[in-house]
Amino acid sequence: MSNTSQVPVTVLTGFLGAGKTTLLNRILTEQHGRKYAVIVNEFGEQGIDNDLVVDADEEVFEMNNGCICCTVRGDLIRILSGLMKRADKLDAIIVETTGLADPAPVAQTFFVDQDVADRTKLDAIVTVADAVHLSSQIGEHHEAEEQIAFADVVLLNKIDLVKDKEIDIVKDRIRKINPYAKIIKTNRCETPLKDIIGLNAFSLDRVLEVEPDFLDSDHDHEHDDDVTSVSFVSETPLDLEKFQDWFGNLLQTRGQDILRSKGILDFVGEEERYVFQGVHMLMDASPMGPWPKDKEKTSRVVFIGRNLDTMDLERGFEGCKSA
Repeated sequence: MSNTSQVPVTVLTGFLGAGKTTLLNRILTEQHGRKYAVIVNEFGEQGIDNDLVVDADEEVFEMNNGCICCTVRGDLIRILSGLMKRADKLDAIIVETTGLADPAPVAQTFFVDQDVADRTKLDAIVTVADAVHLSSQIGEHHEAEEQIAFADVVLLNKIDLVKDKEIDIVKDRIRKINPYAKIIKTNRCETPLKDIIGLNAFSLDRVLEVEPDFLDSDHDHEHDDDVTSVSFVSETPLDLEKFQDWFGNLLQTRGQDILRSKGILDFVGEEERYVFQGVHMLMDASPMGPWPKDKEKTSRVVFIGRNLDTMDLERGFEGCKSA
């Protein structure tokens, strides 16, 4: 089948908290006049990323409680197969992986499954890298290194939080792992759409240099067993001051073990829903606009990290509920 009849697919990857959803929202809100289907994968049973994706005409498919490169890979193939039934109405597909995904098995899907290979074409793997934390992440998590190794483009994000000398050190680290990737320095993933979509950049030959067994359908992938996720839900509104005290103290004392935290919160007396996203001790929070009329006001939080069972997270979250 010729390339003109194949729908291009861009895989967005990057370690926890690097800024993938920020990039996805930037893509969806650009005035590009194109029709995208978006597939979002999360690590954890409580889906939050789907609600963080801006309201857009695009359809968003969510896969929870599993890594896209492992347990839910069959779901990915099924969603792609469904999309192919109306491929003529799509300009491209965007797949946002969980921050703990090894991109190799994800990319492999577009070659080893014949139906998917016939109807789609892997356009590029775009990796969002956190300029603040990337060096330590590469040292501690093989997924972070794999995400750099397989990238066609690396968005070196959050450069406003590091000095120029440190940026050069991080860039050197990236180039040692992957000398082929284009590195783009960004804040909040601000970059022209032409730098990340429609690149025709994925090279199977280059990938086979990195990983000779890439096309082996039994591709081995192991996660860091120390990393787990927990999530909590409250239909009772939270007290803003109680939450700030608890969460601030938690990040100060245990932030090194909290790789990622995120949530959508309903505070008593507040009409708007609040969203927070954290990486280690860094946290950003802001109002997200009014609650959708068809959704209950429900607070949801997710933590991904190590030693979460020692942090008494459930009791702490319960203690934030309004009396």
